[in-house]
Amino acid sequence: MATLTQDHLNNIQAYWEASNYLAAAQIYLQDNPLLKDPLLPAHIKPRLLGHWGTSPGLNFIYVHLNRLIKASDADFLFICGPGHGAPAVLANTFLEGTYTETYPDITQDENGMRYFFRQFSTPGGIPSHVSAHTPGSIHEGGELGYSLAHAAGAVMDNPALIAACVIGDGEAETGPLAGSWKSNCFLNPARDGAVLPILHLNGYKISGPTVMGRLPDETLTALFSGYGYNTLIVRADDPIDIHQEMAMALDTAYEQIREIQQFAREGKKSNSPSLWPLIILRSPKGWTGPVMWKGKHIEGTFRSHQVPLTDVVKDQDQLALLEQWLRSYKPEQHFTPDGKLQPALAALAPSGNKRMSAVPYANGGTDVHPLRMPDYTNYAVSVKAPGESIAEGTRELGKMLRDIFELNEDHQNFRIFCPDETSSNRLDAVFEVTERCFMEHLLDNDEHLSPDGRVMEVLSEHLCQGWLEGYLLTGRHGIFPCYEAFITIIDSMFNQHAKWLKTCREIPWRKDIPSLNYLLTSHSWRQDHNGYSHQGPGFIDTVANKKSNVVRIYLPPDANCLLAVMDHCLKSYNYVNLVVAGKQPSLQWLNMEEATKHCAQGASVWEWAGNANQGKPDVVLACAGDVPTLEIIAAAWLLRKHLPDLKIRVVNVVDLMALSPKEYHPHGMEASLFSDIFTDDTPVIFAFHGYVRIIHDLVHGRPHPARFHLRGFMEEGTTTTPFDMVVLNRMSRFHLAIAAIERAERKPANEAEAISYFEDKLSMHNIYIRECLEDMPDIRDWKWSDI
Repeated sequence: MATLTQDHLNNIQAYWEASNYLAAAQIYLQDNPLLKDPLLPAHIKPRLLGHWGTSPGLNFIYVHLNRLIKASDADFLFICGPGHGAPAVLANTFLEGTYTETYPDITQDENGMRYFFRQFSTPGGIPSHVSAHTPGSIHEGGELGYSLAHAAGAVMDNPALIAACVIGDGEAETGPLAGSWKSNCFLNPARDGAVLPILHLNGYKISGPTVMGRLPDETLTALFSGYGYNTLIVRADDPIDIHQEMAMALDTAYEQIREIQQFAREGKKSNSPSLWPLIILRSPKGWTGPVMWKGKHIEGTFRSHQVPLTDVVKDQDQLALLEQWLRSYKPEQHFTPDGKLQPALAALAPSGNKRMSAVPYANGGTDVHPLRMPDYTNYAVSVKAPGESIAEGTRELGKMLRDIFELNEDHQNFRIFCPDETSSNRLDAVFEVTERCFMEHLLDNDEHLSPDGRVMEVLSEHLCQGWLEGYLLTGRHGIFPCYEAFITIIDSMFNQHAKWLKTCREIPWRKDIPSLNYLLTSHSWRQDHNGYSHQGPGFIDTVANKKSNVVRIYLPPDANCLLAVMDHCLKSYNYVNLVVAGKQPSLQWLNMEEATKHCAQGASVWEWAGNANQGKPDVVLACAGDVPTLEIIAAAWLLRKHLPDLKIRVVNVVDLMALSPKEYHPHGMEASLFSDIFTDDTPVIFAFHGYVRIIHDLVHGRPHPARFHLRGFMEEGTTTTPFDMVVLNRMSRFHLAIAAIERAERKPANEAEAISYFEDKLSMHNIYIRECLEDMPDIRDWKWSDI
């Protein structure tokens, strides 16, 4: 651990001042970028947007990480947790030259600096938070709570990488971040990289104090010691040089990380888990900015959070204070007259891909390998005739996932991220080749636990989502199985990732990344044992509302369709794929050849289930989802039995977005195919897995969309029988059959008798389940047969 020379300390101070200047100037200046002229109102942007308060601390951390990278030649990924730290991060990408390499119009000179300032938070420019536009970033700013989870996911299976994760003290108050401290219990130093958390405590949020900012050092040290961290504290008010303090803290942290990794990589065992280093930096909010204005403190208070001086165009005294503030960073010393960073300062930054703004990990990964996939048809369920055999879709998928682990063992680039539900969701076959990852003490009666496991189970949907995002954004592959009702916990995280993907598609230099694959099972229709709290299909709506070039939604009706869909999803890039499939034993409809063709088209007519014989039907019975498929086919069977003259066509939709017109979604069916399947005017009874409004939205623009009569989840649920769930939501086979009779274009003979029979069956069901506590045998044991 070297003590820095005074010249080195002076240069670090100058580099920090240069980055602070660029950060502040991005917020304020549209002209006069080097302050060669006295500052005038015309030099100020008409709209002052951006956040100053966290920027100087971020710049301070960044320049010191650069020193450590130069000294160690280590690979560092910089993750900026504070939501609006973009001025600082962008300033450093500009100083390092990466910004100019990425955006050649923003040159490293006075004119380029002018454009650099003008583009910040302005129309046609870039956002005020770290975004996909920012070189070196995998973490979207703005919404708080996910930085530490992203950092952990990024270093999994990246043994050479250290993720320096700066956590703001406002962000530290969020639930996801509070849960993320447990990530060190899942990082194996023998095979993974390391996360270096840097908790930046500047005391305030937007307008109030932060909890951790007010806690004394000894309390924080005890707290983080319990979490498994060795805390190093750096204070801006220490009498010792702050730069020397920070350098010592970073050197100590780096040495501790390498000691832990070397110990593990040499195969040594320890009786107690290692304490990973954590740095706490205490500095004033708005550090080095304006101290006072009209008797009120700015630096060190919430008033420096966003734009410290807001009336500089109209108020000459405030303009003078702004000029004094900006000139305090000595731009005329740190930059040459033509706007280049002084050579002695430029030499402080690492070069090439060692620059944190150019590290390949942040743009699709380094040693990237496509996922090796087995032939999914090898796992086919034998289906000799529709509706005779029974299988559990996710159990069959588990066998394919097991073999994916084996096929990619040498690359170590695939993981499952799941909130303690791998066995519950019947993916147990994976435990034949891997275990659950766990770094804490193991007991003799534990099952499938190992530090080397590749199934990441933690009872936090936030952590699973954050880890998986970090893993994918650095070029690896994964899947997130989850109970359907509880995936909505991460709605906003999904939103941010989908926005990131949408933005990346518009940025030419961003490389492809593997798709984020959700498998929602233990779904709403078969949560009859857990009850109402576990019954909610709303995530479909959340996903459907994102940009059409990013999201895909699949509802495979049986095991073979699930295998075909997951094969496609796991091979894909740049999407969010949502797959909803049950885990319970269920009737199987299609053989593998039929399933492959069906999934490729997205929707098709199941001729065998209807009786229209390719003629024009009186009514179309359509479905999307495994339980709706069962009920629609049973309804068709009932109608064929009781009203054989009624012409019925059965349609199954596996790719939900196929319903959309082509101009609205790439997977939308061509108009001619849609008409072939649904006709242009026949009434459609549609049984849907989720909330029905989404189907109305998707078929808007199709011929006569009002003819679609929807049945789906109506927010009715309880602890009850499987069939009673569809009865409660009026999506049972009897409800569907009645609706078909009432809406059919041609009224069949004996319709009144049939309706009366179906209504009687519903009444019998209601009585039977309360007396016998299970579904009627003719419901429970029903199988499809040709009539």
